[in-house]
Formats: sequence, C-alpha cells, structure tokens
Amino acid sequence: MGKTFSFVSGALFGAAAGAIIGVALAPRSGAETRAMAADIANDAWDNMRDTCEHGAEEARAAVNDFGPMVDAKTDDLRAKVDLARERMDQLREQLNDAISGGNVTPAADVVVENAAEADTEAAEPSTEA
Repeated sequence: MGKTFSFVSGALFGAAAGAIIGVALAPRSGAETRAMAADIANDAWDNMRDTCEHGAEEARAAVNDFGPMVDAKTDDLRAKVDLARERMDQLREQLNDAISGGNVTPAADVVVENAAEADTEAAEPSTEA
C-alpha cells in the first residue's frame, strides 16, 4: 500500500505543479486561449464541411456522367445485336435457298439416312472371316 500511495501522491503533486506552471507561464489569458481554441474548432468544422460539399458535388457529377455513358453503351450494344440478327437472317435465307435448290441436304435427313444404313448393315450377315 505504501508504493500505491507514493505513486498517487506523486501523480497528484505533478499534475498540480504542471497546472500552476502552465497558468503562470501561459502567454495569453484564459479568455484569449478559449477564443483561439474556438477559432481553430470553427476552422476545422468549415474545412470538413467544404470537403464534404466538394465530395458531394463530385459524386453528383459522376452520377450525372454515368447515365449518358450507360445509355451510349446500351445503344452500341443494341446496334451490334441488331446487326447480328440481320446477319443470321441473311444466313438463314441463304441456307433455305440452298436447301430448296437441292444443293444442300438437311442435317436431319443425313442423320435419318445414316441410321437407316446402320440398321441395314447390322441386319446383314457378315461375310468377312
């Protein structure tokens, strides 16, 4: 208990001595120091508010710029999809013309013919020895 009492009394004595020396050597009166502290706090508040307002303005500008950019990209993508659809329609028309002209055998017919041939070969006895 003696060490604890010594520490506490030393801390209190040091704090009191610091307060007395601080008041005695202070370059300004208490009112001036409080006014200076209030000015610093107000300046910090104003700087923070200006920074927040500037950030909000930049965010609004980014949002306003984002909408037209998305619209432009959407229009570009729609144009590419329409072009791809037109090309698919052209290819489909060419393929139908080729099929109707007899130049191309539809894949479904080829599969049916190959299946019929496979059935025929399976039914025939093998002559190989």
